[in-house]
Parts: sequence; structure tokens; C-alpha cells
Amino acid sequence: MRRSLSIALALVAVLGVGLAPSASAQPALNVAFLPKQVNNPYFDVAAKGGMRAAGELGGQFKQVGPSEATGAAQVPFIQDLTTQNVGAIVVSAADPDAIAPALKAARQAGIKVVGYDSSPAEGAYDVFVNQADTQGIGQGLVQMACDEAPNCAGDIAVLSATSTATNQNAWIDVMKQTLMQPQYAGLNLVDVVYGNDDDQTSQQQAQALLQSHPNLQVIVSPTTVGIAAAAKVLEDTGSAGTVQLTGLGTPNSLRAYVKDGTIKEFALWNVENLGYLAYYVAAKLISGDIKGNPGETFSVPTLGDYTIGENSVVVLGPPQVFTADNIDQFNF
Repeated sequence: MRRSLSIALALVAVLGVGLAPSASAQPALNVAFLPKQVNNPYFDVAAKGGMRAAGELGGQFKQVGPSEATGAAQVPFIQDLTTQNVGAIVVSAADPDAIAPALKAARQAGIKVVGYDSSPAEGAYDVFVNQADTQGIGQGLVQMACDEAPNCAGDIAVLSATSTATNQNAWIDVMKQTLMQPQYAGLNLVDVVYGNDDDQTSQQQAQALLQSHPNLQVIVSPTTVGIAAAAKVLEDTGSAGTVQLTGLGTPNSLRAYVKDGTIKEFALWNVENLGYLAYYVAAKLISGDIKGNPGETFSVPTLGDYTIGENSVVVLGPPQVFTADNIDQFNF
């Protein structure tokens, strides 16, 4: 009887171990951010939001990426992260098509893929976290150019990031459509140039715009690196005040230019919240709370409720316009 009882207890113990949930069986909350390029102030702010979310959720966070904003430079990092079997890759696409095969391979390996800032190609991500509505940004950029051009008339030019950046191209397309509206008939888009999100290249392109278009009224730069570079060029060449500048940038990087009048207004979403939301979306995908299907809803602390829209896109919210009157209220 004693032997039978011992065997029975041993069997119960074995079965108990077998039935107990294993922590190792749970998906690891290990999220890696892959921006277009590292050491970029914009993406560093987004990473701060990702780290904040990781702290709240008890997850891991790291940021890796190339020093140049190209799709080809991002691919090896995607492949390395796939080999490391991270839980999710949160990526801003420098070239959506170039990185698509590597992202699809990551997804096939069971890794969740979240796009942020600049969308990967459709089919290469589970959810794309868009910083703001594309239509609203493009229209807002034109309206700010109109605000700065005398009588909403004259030559304007765009200093963009890379020629393959999904978000930049989408905004510029909306700008072109908006400029066809009667109220903007006086504005003439004379050039679109690309600074590749590189400070020196952006400065060279801004200088080239001034030389090529002597009647230029406004430079619109929808990129944080480009607008700061253009502001420096305007100051260095004595063109500030004669040629106006607007676009998208972070308050901390442009504060001095707003204070001295080089930039009268610009816009941007809360970049830290963009990274924060992207991490939460990655965490919910890993846990299975969401699948990335249109119509799914979820909540994020401090940000509120979200619904996944068409093409599995989630929109952070409307952009904020910054001027000398309010810029000191923001710190990012």
C-alpha cells in the first residue's frame, strides 16, 4: 500500500508539473525599434516613448538601426532581429518595398511587425501606427505655406527626406492636390528636393533652392532634419525673413529659430507618444489581444481608445501647430 501511495503521489506530482503553465511558453515582451536611422533626434524622442511603455509593461526595449536612411541599410538589421527571435520589430521604413521581403520573413518566423512614422509595404506589417492623418498633414503644410507667403502667393519649394520615404511622398502628393484648390491658386510649387534626412545634404539642398529660385517665398520641409538644416541656411545666408520656412519638426530643435523669427509656425504630432503607442500595439500583438484586423479596438493608458482602420492602420491623432506663443509649453 505504501508503495502504491508513493507511486500515486509521484504521478500526481508529474501531472501537476505538466499541467502548470510555463512562463517560458508565454510570448516574450521583447520589442526592438528600427528607425530609418539612429542618432536622429526625432527617432530618439520616439524611442523615449517606447522605453516608457516598456517600463509600464515590464517588457524589454532596444533600438538598433543604420546611420544612413536607406532601405538597403535597414535590411541586415531586420535579418539580425529575426535571428534573435525578438517578439516584435517596430520599424520606420526608409524604403517600403526594399525592406518588405525581410519583414515578411520575420513575420513568417512568428515575429510581429509594427510600422511607425513611415509605413512598410502592405503585407509586410501587422499594424501601421500612423502619426497623423495623411490628408490632414498635407493640407496643413499647404495652409502654413499660405500663411507665410505674402497674400498667399508666390513660389514655394519642398525640402523632403528621402525620395522613397512613404510618409513624405504621401504628404507631398496631398500637397499637390491641395494646391489645385482655388484658394491656393497664387502658390506655385517650383521644386521638390531631397536631403536624405542628412544634415549636410539637407543644407546643400536648401542652399541650392535659394540659388535656383531667386523669387522663392517659402520652403516647406516636412522632416525634422530638413527644417532645422534649412533654418540654419536661411540664417547663415541672411535670407531669414525674406524667405519663409515652415514644415514639420520638434519644438526643442526649432525653439531658437522660432524665438528669432526665422520660423513663424510649424507642426508636428507628439513624437514621444508615437513611440509609446507603437510599443503598446506591439505588446498587444504579442499577447494576442489584437490580431491587426480592421475594426479591432483597444485602449492605451493616457492616450485613450483606438480602432484599427483600413489596411490595418492606427492613427495617433491630429498634429499640433507650434508658434512663438505656445512653443515653450512643449518639451520634446
